[in-house]
Amino acid sequence: MLDSPDAATVLRALGQATFAWDLASDAMGWSEAAARLFPDLSATALASGRAFAEVIEPLQGVRADAVLRSGRVDTGDGVPYQIEYGVRARASSDIQWVEETGCWFAGRDGKPVRVQGIVRLNNERHARDAQLLKLSQCDPLTGELNRTQLAAALAEAVEEASRFRTPCGFMLIGIDHLAHINEAFGFDVADEVIVEIAARLRARLRSGDVIGRFSGNKFGLILKNCTAEQMSVASERFLAAIRNDVVPTKSGPVSLTASIGAVGVPRHGRTAEEAMVRAQEALERAKARRRGSFLAWRPNVEREAQRRVNIRVTDEIVSALNERRLVVAFEPVVDLRSRAVAFHECLVRMRQDDGELLLAPDIVPVAEKLGLIHLVDQRVLELVVAELAAAPQITLSLNLSPETTMDPDWWSHIEVLLRAHPGIAERLIVEITETVAIQDLDDIRGFVMRLKNFGSRIAIDDFGAGYTSFRNLRKLGVDLVKIDGAFVQNILHSSDDRAFVQTLIDLAHRLGIKTVAEWVQDEDSATLLSGWGCDYIQGRLIGLASPERPWIAPPPTGRSAAG
Repeated sequence: MLDSPDAATVLRALGQATFAWDLASDAMGWSEAAARLFPDLSATALASGRAFAEVIEPLQGVRADAVLRSGRVDTGDGVPYQIEYGVRARASSDIQWVEETGCWFAGRDGKPVRVQGIVRLNNERHARDAQLLKLSQCDPLTGELNRTQLAAALAEAVEEASRFRTPCGFMLIGIDHLAHINEAFGFDVADEVIVEIAARLRARLRSGDVIGRFSGNKFGLILKNCTAEQMSVASERFLAAIRNDVVPTKSGPVSLTASIGAVGVPRHGRTAEEAMVRAQEALERAKARRRGSFLAWRPNVEREAQRRVNIRVTDEIVSALNERRLVVAFEPVVDLRSRAVAFHECLVRMRQDDGELLLAPDIVPVAEKLGLIHLVDQRVLELVVAELAAAPQITLSLNLSPETTMDPDWWSHIEVLLRAHPGIAERLIVEITETVAIQDLDDIRGFVMRLKNFGSRIAIDDFGAGYTSFRNLRKLGVDLVKIDGAFVQNILHSSDDRAFVQTLIDLAHRLGIKTVAEWVQDEDSATLLSGWGCDYIQGRLIGLASPERPWIAPPPTGRSAAG
């Protein structure tokens, strides 16, 4: 034996064994602990370096490389080395991970002649590394691929489908109304639902298909060798798996539906990024059409044209922000009885390279969709404050986008500007769209109170287009209600619109709220509104928005010398 009895006991306890390897004969001698270390290996497998190499994975030559082909020189004390490999007795056996630390010694010719070393099992570290690798690649809740690995798998599938000209499908499956489950039962129950849905989807995949968790309530499926027709059939299989059976949870059974957006690759998704974007687009359209439905992405000329317009307008917005080409136009709002200007509404305009002005309906929706609206609103706020500071006799109103209203950074910005210009706030009216007020009433109320503490007034814009109740108007403490012009413009011809507008005006007055009628076209409409008690009007009858500052008197016309 290579070890003393005491040393052998210690080595066994440590999960280690020593060996001596004679390179000339290739014979290996092992300590007694080797039999316990490798219980599945035969004596023959341990008898020689060549036989031992045959049970090594993944590289059988790892030991020979460390010794015979190391390229190092033995100066008399031997040459140390350390390697790692797996040992598997047979194909059906589990792999044993081994760390080998040894030292080879050279003969007179400088070449290795013998090796001494210690091997020890290293399974725990490999298991830990494997677990870390799995965590880096898989979603911790469901155990399926995470989004990064799903995208990598999709990229491989797209490349493979392109190379071999085979059809492939990518689906995004979104659980409908998962947020409602979160609110009703808690996140732990929602997690149970997600895990169960993942299991149901996985059970209905074919061999070779891939599933991954795309986001909180969405799963991505890669369906290889799948035509458009097969994808449609498969979608029903997945949807039925979710809707037909309730999900048992600790809080009781939960009934669910899901929606699916899909895209065929590489035909409609030439890259993984394009496939994911288009599947997401199809999923959103499926949900908007009907929850629990399937929709495959198809080319759409109008949609692609609109996308190109969005890209162009986005570039123009960014350039206009950088080049200070965003300006405001001023639309007068007048007292209905005296026709005196009460204030001007400020509307954003973008001056283009050719001098033409791009209007708010062309700017705001694109800016909101692409996350630029808070920058646009910030610039408009700066322009409005500058106008108020320069003209202490005017009052201006400012429209805010929903996203901006909820942005704490924007509030910090307006607070700094209002504190830097005392007296400005009292001449500033902030208009909030009705849809914002109804969706985020508590947050809007806090926003409104902060502005009113500065002395500003608050208006609800486009009132009547949404579902805000008069009770909410009282809670918000608004000062003005601007009646949506879509109802005002037809009051001469529509009895329904007349009844609606008159009722709004009456209820607003009962709450002590002033009313503004938008899109007033003619004197007959103004007369009706005056009779109902409307306070202010704006629109074509009074004058549309203009970049000119009507409160600045034009310079006097000079008389000629001959005059």
